[in-house]
Amino acid sequence: MSTGNPPPQQVAVALAYLGQNSSAAPKVVAKGRGLLAQAIIEKAREHGVFVHESTELVGLLMQVELDSHIPPQLYLAVAELLAWLYRLEGKQPIHSENTLV
Repeated sequence: MSTGNPPPQQVAVALAYLGQNSSAAPKVVAKGRGLLAQAIIEKAREHGVFVHESTELVGLLMQVELDSHIPPQLYLAVAELLAWLYRLEGKQPIHSENTLV
């Protein structure tokens, strides 16, 4: 008989972002726990979408309603993640007087 705690259930959130061509914030397009989370992660990997693991950020994003834009409180955290992904892919974010991505 095991005395340890069961492993935590896997959780996943998928975001969609149109980039500099849109003034809209990233949107939660899928989220789930357990088998649904595994399916979201598998689909992302099948399509070459980077999967970032951050328990804290996923916990906050799970509170956002499905098909809703992320709240302003999460802009900085998600912007830092997107900037890191741009660098990882060798892309340079576009900067102008009115736009900083």
